[in-house]
Amino acid sequence: QVQLVESGGGLVQAGGSLRLSCAASGSIFSVMGWYRQAPGKQRELVTTISRGARTNYADSVKGRFTISRDNAKNTVALQMNSLKPEDTAVYYCYAQDVLKYDSWGQGTQVTVSS
Repeated sequence: QVQLVESGGGLVQAGGSLRLSCAASGSIFSVMGWYRQAPGKQRELVTTISRGARTNYADSVKGRFTISRDNAKNTVALQMNSLKPEDTAVYYCYAQDVLKYDSWGQGTQVTVSS
């Protein structure tokens, strides 16, 4: 059974930093990453990383967010710097296993005050 458990998140002032972590279990994951969903908006891609450390970022977070993963521990982290109020959203950990099955974490709230 695949399980993704997120930690981190919270309230921070604009310009501040937060770090999200996600521990995955139950499979071998080819792609891991983060999506977010703001109130009244659709869930959107933030960033993904392959097992080979190939990364992909949304234009809105390039240069501010950094994704990393530890394949041995099945963890993925998101370092978020220079946060803006528009980064406020529920952030979801995402993982796709080698059979292309998608899994999601429960979500963690990130709130950036102006």
